[in-house]
Amino acid sequence: MSQAIKELSDQQLVFSVLEIERNVIAARFKHSTNQLENTAQLRDMRRRVARLHTEARRREIAQGLPKDALMHQHRRGFGGGEVSEDGDSPEKGGFLSGIVDKLTASE
Repeated sequence: MSQAIKELSDQQLVFSVLEIERNVIAARFKHSTNQLENTAQLRDMRRRVARLHTEARRREIAQGLPKDALMHQHRRGFGGGEVSEDGDSPEKGGFLSGIVDKLTASE
């Protein structure tokens, strides 16, 4: 798995981090409402996020960039709109709207 992470481009790496972080939030919500069947998924997703953040930081150090520079540089392309510091997308209705859509679609 670590080799697959190293082969990702910077943009793909940031996209993966943001996508998995959204999935973690959705899984936490499902877990709190007793709808999550496999609770080990939470641990696995958190570990994947940590691995991706580690790789992003390694690349930043290698390129001489400040901390979180890759995230800020490539984050704008995620979700189709501008992303603010709190993760809300003004054009798409906010960060939680995608999670609500996923939850209502699965019912």
